[in-house]
Amino acid sequence: MTKAEIGLIGLGVMGSGLALNIAEKGYPVAVYNRTSTRTGEFFENAGDLRGNIVPCASLKELVAEIRPPRPILMMVQAGKAVDEQIQALREHLSEGDIVIDGGNANFRDTIRRFDDLEGSGITFIGMGVSGGAFGARHGPSIMVGGDHAAYARVEPVLTAIAARYKGEPCSAWLGEGGAGHFVKTIHNGIEYADMQMIAEIYGILRDGFAMPAAAIGDVFARWNHGRLDSYLVEITAEVLATADPATGRPLVDMILDRAGQKGTGRWAAIEAQMMGVPATVIEVAVAARSLSAEKAMRVAAASAYGGRAAPAGREPDAAFIDDLELALFAGKVIAYAQGFTVMGEASCEFRWNLPMATIARIWRAGCIIRSQFLDRLADACDAEPDAAHLLLTRDFAAMLGETHASLRRVVAHAALAGLPVPALSAALGYFDAFRQSRGTANLIQGQRDYFGAHGFERTDAEGLHHGPWDTSG
Repeated sequence: MTKAEIGLIGLGVMGSGLALNIAEKGYPVAVYNRTSTRTGEFFENAGDLRGNIVPCASLKELVAEIRPPRPILMMVQAGKAVDEQIQALREHLSEGDIVIDGGNANFRDTIRRFDDLEGSGITFIGMGVSGGAFGARHGPSIMVGGDHAAYARVEPVLTAIAARYKGEPCSAWLGEGGAGHFVKTIHNGIEYADMQMIAEIYGILRDGFAMPAAAIGDVFARWNHGRLDSYLVEITAEVLATADPATGRPLVDMILDRAGQKGTGRWAAIEAQMMGVPATVIEVAVAARSLSAEKAMRVAAASAYGGRAAPAGREPDAAFIDDLELALFAGKVIAYAQGFTVMGEASCEFRWNLPMATIARIWRAGCIIRSQFLDRLADACDAEPDAAHLLLTRDFAAMLGETHASLRRVVAHAALAGLPVPALSAALGYFDAFRQSRGTANLIQGQRDYFGAHGFERTDAEGLHHGPWDTSG
């Protein structure tokens, strides 16, 4: 029998989808799951694709069924389980074999695993996969980091199973070491920001104007045919239009307002802070999810402080709806620019030479933040690759020039109405600080020198200086 082209460990939702995707694209795949009954069930349910699937009862059998050098894709829970799986595999692998971690790993763990395998003859790939269960089965966005020669061995398979945008596969090798998992982390941070800002716009319409869910859904559906055309806006419209089968009410009204998170957004915010790169929209979006989890405390606070102002007794007019659309787009522009700045700093720090335009392009299909806006982002990266910041490129400056006034009006409206818009506010605050040629940090430096003698630079002289303050008392 023909040897499998690749192996896959972990037949959960994502692993099963990827295995079927690989088999459907004509590549034999050997599969293994720690719970053997799951392997059997998966194979039996694979239908016509069973001819390209080799179910294996042990790791030894899995390795034996793959054509050398053997790439083995692990789709197991991030963290300790990955290390345990690598350790279990090592005794069965030969020099040149490739272990691929396709989970949501912390890129620093990925770097450590490269170091742990150094000199073993086994190569490693850290691979970010975005698109959820549907993407895994029908075409995800794939972000690869690791040895380029190892990538070359699996490139045909990854290119075949990836999503496509106008015929181009949404899969690429992005750099050495943890590059792939880092890019996936920032992707997820941007995703948090995108979702939070969408939710804030929804909140303005729901709580500020008492608009029913279906009517808000109609607004998002219209926006999805314009500059906000994206997967997240599309599914927002669908979620808002869906009725609860049990009650007949809008399903979104029956969902508890407590959002979960798995850590990748938090990692994005942490890494931005560690690198000294302001990614305020991402940071606030992560914090907003944490606050949403404090349901009991928020209920108590609502009782202690009173509710927000009563909704306006009218429908929002067309001009305000337009402002909301432009404000959401402005926030999106700023959030993505922040995320790409974090990736740029990491690229320098870890010497990855991340291909920014390529990253934007492989996010255009398959992944959760796919949108038409990414075409413009990629073009801006190509047109001005040496720009210090995306907001300084001509195209981004034009987009914000057209939309930032709307962002200001929406944030002001929300503030006066007592409607929380933390991410949109963070975007506006960042934009205003970004374009301020003389900020207020001079006072902070004076304060630091006063209480800690840290010194400060002067506008009219070189070197470090101290103020004349008397701190003896």
